[in-house]
Amino acid sequence: MKAATPRPRRTAEEAQRLILDAAEKRMRTLGPAGIRLQDVADDVGVSHPTILHHFGSREALVVAVVQRALAVLQVDILHAWEKEPFGPPDAAALLRRVEATLGDEGHARLVVWLALEGRTAPDPAQIVGVLAGVMHDRRLRESGKDAPREDTTFLVMLVTLALIAEAIVGPAVRESAGLGDDKKAKKRFHEWLAELITRHMHEGTAG
Repeated sequence: MKAATPRPRRTAEEAQRLILDAAEKRMRTLGPAGIRLQDVADDVGVSHPTILHHFGSREALVVAVVQRALAVLQVDILHAWEKEPFGPPDAAALLRRVEATLGDEGHARLVVWLALEGRTAPDPAQIVGVLAGVMHDRRLRESGKDAPREDTTFLVMLVTLALIAEAIVGPAVRESAGLGDDKKAKKRFHEWLAELITRHMHEGTAG
């Protein structure tokens, strides 16, 4: 009888990356319910206990998927914000990139699912706070007007909440607004939101 081919030895980092990749792929196609440890293990070619060894539980694996996506998104946003001119067209393009990560790739569903389960995905990098800080520095530099840091923070919070909600219920809201058959409504919403951000950043505060 032919001896079984031994599985290649992987470092812990390689194994964790492959597990996260497989879990993210299942989440993207099937939603949060699609992340089942045995299925992920089969996809990677490891045992169910191996996943538990690396992540401890299904919930911890889900949190790790969210955290990795947020870390990548943070780098992407900060790089774009520092390098691009950021008139409304540029800001709209960035909003579409963020919404694609949250919506098309399914991460918003994971965030909301965790919240409904009474859990949150810890964000040690504090993506909202970091982005607010970078935006505020640029706001003061380019507008020449003083504004409280909290105003910029609240602006980032508003946009974040809007994009998460859009990723979850955007089609239903557009349908309710009579825009369900309008294929370009989401793009125009991003452009309108970008214009709102730009105007507020340059014209002052709400207070």
